[in-house]
Amino acid sequence: MGWAGPGVEDERRKRRQRAKEAVREADRAEAHAWSLRMEGFGGPAQPSPTIGQCLNGGYGWLEVKCHRCETSASIPLEHVRRPRDTLLWKLESSFRCRSCGTRRYKPPVHMIKLTEQREITPYVWAHPNDER
Repeated sequence: MGWAGPGVEDERRKRRQRAKEAVREADRAEAHAWSLRMEGFGGPAQPSPTIGQCLNGGYGWLEVKCHRCETSASIPLEHVRRPRDTLLWKLESSFRCRSCGTRRYKPPVHMIKLTEQREITPYVWAHPNDER
């Protein structure tokens, strides 16, 4: 093996950077297509991108909605305690509604779409005695 030289190393670095950008664009396209399919047609959830692909593509929030009370929430994917290679459709069964749930039963939620930033803002809590 001979000495590669600085020009070859620069070329390799540029190629690695272009490959990373191509993977990021592919992940973004897959996450966007899944999000459009879920929001526009209501599914099917399979096939879906992985948590890691969504985060790599820039989609870091998953919007969900309760079946019973119609409450919406945005869940940050970076805080989901699952391996990054977990498919999104496998997460749906683990999400439950805290708003209308009881101690014994919390109704399931369904996934709506992926977003780049939080779109559902948390409601501002106000005491019932306060004036509105």
